[in-house]
Amino acid sequence: MLDVTARYFAVFREQAGCGSEQVATAAATTGEFFSEVAARHGFLDAQVRCKVAVNGELAGWDAVLSDADEILFFPPVAGG
Repeated sequence: MLDVTARYFAVFREQAGCGSEQVATAAATTGEFFSEVAARHGFLDAQVRCKVAVNGELAGWDAVLSDADEILFFPPVAGG
């Protein structure tokens, strides 16, 4: 198990009911971790429409997680 910090922005923050949380996870990648927290918090946006960053750097959904990482999740941005 890894201990990581999940940070949520915009609608994800609203759906999670918090801006960040410490999570113990068996997920190996950012994509697996997104699926885990999306199921827990009921995120409605598809992963392919969202962005992820690890420790402040944009990453792909196949990025490997390490203990103490900070994972940031950004929902799609609506323009107008």
